[in-house]
Amino acid sequence: MDRLLSMRVFERVVDEGGFAAAARAMDMSAPVVTRLVADLEEHLGTRLLQRTTRRLSLTEAGQGYLSRVRNILQDIDEAHAVTSSHTTELAGLLRLHTPPVLASYVIAPLLAEFRRRYPKIMIEIEVQSIKEPPIEDFDITLLGADDSFDADIVARKVMESEAILVASPDYLKRRGVPAQPQDLAAHECLRLKQPNGRARIWRMWQPHQSAQVVEMAIEPVLQANHTDTLLRAALDGAGITSVAVDLVAPYLTRGELVRVLSPWITGRLAMYAALPSRKFIPQRTRVFLDFLLQETRQQASQALEACSNCSSS
Repeated sequence: MDRLLSMRVFERVVDEGGFAAAARAMDMSAPVVTRLVADLEEHLGTRLLQRTTRRLSLTEAGQGYLSRVRNILQDIDEAHAVTSSHTTELAGLLRLHTPPVLASYVIAPLLAEFRRRYPKIMIEIEVQSIKEPPIEDFDITLLGADDSFDADIVARKVMESEAILVASPDYLKRRGVPAQPQDLAAHECLRLKQPNGRARIWRMWQPHQSAQVVEMAIEPVLQANHTDTLLRAALDGAGITSVAVDLVAPYLTRGELVRVLSPWITGRLAMYAALPSRKFIPQRTRVFLDFLLQETRQQASQALEACSNCSSS
């Protein structure tokens, strides 16, 4: 028995809603389609489909098997596509959607090098901050999320980061260095706007003691829905703000900002690359994803090193 063919036939029977329809779609005879599914069931030792004269339905075993079969066949098809693409020129338009903070600090710094490597791939970027971006309209949609992210979309995690507290040396010289989370109540805090007044609560924990969360009530002197605004204000000495390690690493390295209350963090963040579909992913999309993963993870490693070398407690 050609097991791979039987798996494809089984998947098509389910998708087409019947043996005859699957046979027509695959240019095969109905008896052959029926036999291949029967052989597959015999091999597995269980019934995958309930057959009646009026309808076809999956058994419980069939539902579980179909899910696995789809993933297996997708991996095989993708492997074939990747191998075949080596003989195909990389070119065409790559459309990206990204929120402003990821556009400025993640995507923009990578563009020149990516264009040098793949000069025939044209890039179009839509920078927009909306709750539900139109993923189906773009090749890649970048999403920033916290560790509770669980959306029902096709998405690949690109990187993880921690949010830390930072301030300028001038601010700390003027107002003093907080020694414990409770000290933040006496400091000028700059916060990203949160729903339901959550900007007045700063949740903090130490990375290796995540169960021991401290919630500090503060009165922020500045709230904004724009990370760059808060970062600029912190650089100018306006107060203490929370920002992802990866974004702030260059400022820590140059001494323009200093980490405070190390090793406390205010959150765990992640960046995802969402795709419109698992199937038929253009090779230009694949190479950009691979490039993005390689570069951002290298930057994340450098950011952690910068953070550990430039902390102030």
